Amino acid sequence: MKYLHILPVIGVFILVGSCRPLDKEVSSDIYFQRADSLLQLLTLEEKAGQMTNIGLTAITQGPFWNDFDTLELDTAKLRYYLLENHIGSIQNKGIYPPPKEEWHRIIKTIQDYIARHARHNIPVIYGMDAVHGANYTAGSTLFPHQIGLAASWNPELARLTGEVTAYEMRASSQAWNYAPVLDVSMQPLWGRIFETFGEDTHMNNVMGVAFIEGQQGESISDTTRVAVCLKHFVGYGTPFSGKDRSPAYIPEHYLRQYYIEPFRHAINAGALTVMLNSGSVNGVPGHADHYFITDILKGELGLKGFVLSDWQDVDRLETMHHVAKDGREAVKIAVMAGLDMSMTPYDADFAKHVVDLVNAGEIPMSRIDDAVRRILYVKFKLGLFETPYHDPAGYDKFGSAEFAELSYQAALESITLLKNQDQILPLAYGTKILVTGPAANALTALNGPWSRTWAGDDPSYDDPGKKTLFEALQHTFGEQHVMYTPGTDYEGDVESERHLLNLARNADVIVLALGERPATEKPSDINELDLQPNQIELVKRLHKSGKPVILVFLQGRPRVVRKIEPLADAILMAYWPGHEGGRALASLLIGSENPSSKLPYTWPRYSGSLYTYQHKGSERLGQTFDMDGFNPQWEFGHGLSYTTFQYDALKLSADTIQAGEALHLSVRLTNTGNQPGKEVVQLYIRDLVASITPDHRKLIAFEKVYLAPGQVKTLDFIVAYEDLKFVNLDNEWIVEHGDFNILIGGNPDDMLTERFFLNLKGGLK
Repeated sequence: MKYLHILPVIGVFILVGSCRPLDKEVSSDIYFQRADSLLQLLTLEEKAGQMTNIGLTAITQGPFWNDFDTLELDTAKLRYYLLENHIGSIQNKGIYPPPKEEWHRIIKTIQDYIARHARHNIPVIYGMDAVHGANYTAGSTLFPHQIGLAASWNPELARLTGEVTAYEMRASSQAWNYAPVLDVSMQPLWGRIFETFGEDTHMNNVMGVAFIEGQQGESISDTTRVAVCLKHFVGYGTPFSGKDRSPAYIPEHYLRQYYIEPFRHAINAGALTVMLNSGSVNGVPGHADHYFITDILKGELGLKGFVLSDWQDVDRLETMHHVAKDGREAVKIAVMAGLDMSMTPYDADFAKHVVDLVNAGEIPMSRIDDAVRRILYVKFKLGLFETPYHDPAGYDKFGSAEFAELSYQAALESITLLKNQDQILPLAYGTKILVTGPAANALTALNGPWSRTWAGDDPSYDDPGKKTLFEALQHTFGEQHVMYTPGTDYEGDVESERHLLNLARNADVIVLALGERPATEKPSDINELDLQPNQIELVKRLHKSGKPVILVFLQGRPRVVRKIEPLADAILMAYWPGHEGGRALASLLIGSENPSSKLPYTWPRYSGSLYTYQHKGSERLGQTFDMDGFNPQWEFGHGLSYTTFQYDALKLSADTIQAGEALHLSVRLTNTGNQPGKEVVQLYIRDLVASITPDHRKLIAFEKVYLAPGQVKTLDFIVAYEDLKFVNLDNEWIVEHGDFNILIGGNPDDMLTERFFLNLKGGLK
């Protein structure tokens, strides 16, 4: 079998067409000065309008939600919102995804209307959830979701996909992206885990910064770049019940150690806007939390830009959280907590309440001026006053074959080979395949939510020319060698056993594409983590054929599969890999490409045993008082390859280090197989004794390495003094005297280990 070298993406992909000089060296003071000058000219009503964000279809003809196949702006509504209420921000779309030319028409019409009629010609800032590509623009490139990028363990892919997304957003005249999601998620029941970079803080730090660098570049005023909006500060991704928008209970020292750090890194990398947690943490709603919004986010973390609410969440301080008696009080609580802009999609009530509260002396003008100054600062920095929209004809790479190739590379590196019994994979050309399952023949099963539509489950908007898994297998293995039957839907009846076994009789192998129906936010809530019973039954029936069974999961979160794992000869987790996911899966199955992905979260064996890799020692205590209580299906960092790698010659620069010193280490990596491949080298530390129960291990570095068969490479890493710190009960980052273990390797069950000592007391150990 021939294996192709997966070319490194670094340096291969370069955007062209930037129309604005870079301003990295331009001081932020200049933009704040411009904001201050304009702020002095605004009335209270104009300031309140700048703080308000409405939905696009509030200003189009027809009802707010409609199934129109084009969007026509309503002149009366434009006047009401943009002139009478001075609205400063608009977001999102209707049901269908407009092409980039229609986006240009819509946004140009809005911005030109302001330029012709408004007193100060302040452009709106237009926001969009472009979470895995410019997914709400027809014909744009769709990439793996964030969890797939995390599974690639390749920050360069995060940077490049962010860069292309920004380019295609600007081609659509959109300059502000509600991404990335930096919620560290330790709760697999939570449906939005697929929008995150997984359960590890360091992974979120690294991948988040890389994505932001791609989105924002050297300057967000560059007409191929956009401003990011970080989501969702803070603790949103680990709700206690697993239900979206529901309470989290996380001690502050854990919030600081695990959940705040990705936001800190992102703000240091230049992020200017942040969206808040729709739920609550420790009983305080995210939109009412002055301590976390003002003291920490704007104070400690130094956010220069503005803080945005999520969809209608200020109203929910009254209707859901019950911390406000009415909508007016909800606005007061949120603004005084530090909220700068409210996503109030259906009306201008927020702006009206702000005016009333200031006039009544319940909100000081200084708080309003601070909010509007931050908003204007971002608008100036984005270059919106000079270029509020863009000619789509100037973006000739939009939806290009070059971008599709990047999507294919990202999908290849994101798909995790979890099991490969007796090396059943890869398959030879000409293998007769029966492909079945609810995700086998649908583009929506590859793209997942936020794909042309919010739910992503409507095939009406499928992009022509993109291949489902079944179609990609036909193309790769030959049409005459690939059969298809649905088997079952995501839920519902299973085809008869006789029918399935008759088909399987003519196949050499069965590829079963399983998973869950695309959904996000509240519709993604589930009550149990087990895979749906009908899909389990489909596996059981086909297993009776005696033919090898290959499971392919197309879903955002891990589902409990312990009942069918023994029935499968090979298992791949594809997450939601995007438009090129079918082609990537076919390439991996035939072996023209080699799997290189690792799990970005812990895959549970039971619905009631939701441990993470950072678990504590007491979580390892088993029912018989042994230490085998931690028993997931697969651990964080697990992933197989068609080749083999050997680690040896681990060397530390010292066995004892002093306060402030770094530890240097090297390890030798050899490709001991007969195929080229990429290996993810994972470096962890383990604090052996601490004043607060330490984590079982902590990821502090990783590197993805390509090696040809027989190739040897020595890798160097640094364990910084900062890597040894944790947050104590006084919410301080500290490091303590004592022993640490270094763990390094490619899979969590096979790590090289060495010990070193941190001496904080002077003298010898």
